[in-house]
Amino acid sequence: MTMPALYGLLAEFDNPTALVEAVRAVRGEGYRKIEAYTPFPVESVGEELGYDRTVMPLIVLIGGILGCVGGYFLQYWVATIAYPINVGGRPFNSVPAFIPVTFELTILIAALFAVFGMLGLNGLPRPHHPLFNVPNFALATRDKFFLLIEARDARFDRAATRELLERLHPREIAEVPV
Repeated sequence: MTMPALYGLLAEFDNPTALVEAVRAVRGEGYRKIEAYTPFPVESVGEELGYDRTVMPLIVLIGGILGCVGGYFLQYWVATIAYPINVGGRPFNSVPAFIPVTFELTILIAALFAVFGMLGLNGLPRPHHPLFNVPNFALATRDKFFLLIEARDARFDRAATRELLERLHPREIAEVPV
């Protein structure tokens, strides 16, 4: 009989301090494919996991620049090339008149890039995650703290990883099936 496919091992802790210490110990052992789940933000967990940089500001900046340039040149094309209408002797390319639409498109496209960039970077939408197969994981939204070591980690070995997690004294260790 073969062992079922495994997504990883999930350790449950009672408080954020124990979780931070566990993340520090697991990273110290060389594991890199790890995730922490908490009912409220714990800043030191993100630092210990190594989440200090993100590309989101760059994605939003690119969206803002594209919106600004696109909004300006859309108006420029319409007012000077496609439908040039001389009203009151004003110039076709009137920069002050183009500012409101340019500003609005900058904000709109930057916001759309932010939303879709966040969804893409988070791997969403994902209607089902293997963690939902673990009954106690519902407590992550209430009062428990979880540490997941994924089976795709280069250092993952079912027995050795379980032994490491047991040394950290979690409340419970669960195998997460695929």
